[in-house]
Amino acid sequence: MAQIKPFKAIRPTKDKAAFVASRSYEEYSKNELKAVLKYNPFSFLHIINPGFKFDKNITGKERFKLVHNRYTEFLEDTIFQKDEQPCFYLYQIEKGLFKTLGFFCACSVLDYQNDIIKKHEDTIQRREKLFADYLQTVGFNAEPVLMTYADNESVSAILKKETSTTPEYDFTTTDKINHRLWKVEKKASIETLQATFASISALYIADGHHRSASSNLLAKKLKTENKEHIGDEAYNFFMAYLIPESEIKIYEFNRMVKDLNGLTKNEFLIQLDTHFRIEKKEDGLYKPTRKHHFSMYLDGEFYSLYLRKTVYKFTDALSELDTQILYKTILEPILGISDLRNDKRISYGYGKNNIIKMKDSIDTGEFAVGFSLVPINMNEIKAIADAGLVMPPKSTYIEPKLRSGLAIYEF
Repeated sequence: MAQIKPFKAIRPTKDKAAFVASRSYEEYSKNELKAVLKYNPFSFLHIINPGFKFDKNITGKERFKLVHNRYTEFLEDTIFQKDEQPCFYLYQIEKGLFKTLGFFCACSVLDYQNDIIKKHEDTIQRREKLFADYLQTVGFNAEPVLMTYADNESVSAILKKETSTTPEYDFTTTDKINHRLWKVEKKASIETLQATFASISALYIADGHHRSASSNLLAKKLKTENKEHIGDEAYNFFMAYLIPESEIKIYEFNRMVKDLNGLTKNEFLIQLDTHFRIEKKEDGLYKPTRKHHFSMYLDGEFYSLYLRKTVYKFTDALSELDTQILYKTILEPILGISDLRNDKRISYGYGKNNIIKMKDSIDTGEFAVGFSLVPINMNEIKAIADAGLVMPPKSTYIEPKLRSGLAIYEF
């Protein structure tokens, strides 16, 4: 059953939390990143971009060491503080109608190894090792693995009670997202949460497959190096953010391909006809609304593609996944794309306006054809994970996206 532990978080002092918290590094444009680093000395981005101090782009092991140095400086300058008692940390994100409440905790690598923590994506061994080396050098983890659990009344009651108190942090960022964080430090609340999760049979990774795999790899390495290993060392756990299934938001990734693999437009449509009933859409943008229906944009026109279920056979949970159907009926056999991760001919996009971006990129000639799908749901993710199967890459874009630097786990 699922094991969760409180931990002594490294956190920004209350007056600096809003300045420290940062989005994922990849979400910043080059100019925005430069401006934050120049004008906000408290941003967590200074830690993960240590070369800025030297006006130099630093990579590899040298960067890892400098990340550790910048982190140490934040502690020395009391930008960060360490809690004296192990806690769980409730973290609420709210923007408009979107609101989610989960909590930071430490999860067990043994649960990961024993498939209590379930996965639905493949990981790349090279990236696992790179991040494991990073973790060992810097000595902390600031990026939690996002995991879900089945909605539970006992957990909800505890979280509701804890959030009735004054939060440690309460601030709104410039993207109009409100962030609140509470410490759960009462022994009774901690033990009740642990006991409740001990009866939960599985946790599902929503985002962070490489982070969890790397933490597992590092734990195995440090175990072999520690002759006095007993199992409760900090490296046997990794930081996670747990939210109920009902509060996760899943969005689709569109697929765009640069060419038709040597086919003319008519030859391509004829080949599609084997697996799909094709209808040209005359009125504006077209997005699918049901599973096994796809939108295609080609040569200035939108088409609906309806899967011929008498031709395509469902054999397991993976075969019913729309991203897998698209791969097995179009991308691989017709367009010649076998490696979805590395083939330079395919690109992916997400977001509510992405179908417009997809249309524009095809109209300008950057891509030849694009496909839009309906989002995958949580039940599909669980079915894939329970069966030990793996989704195609870029099957889901998942929210919430957490701010970095609000809670840090040290090894």
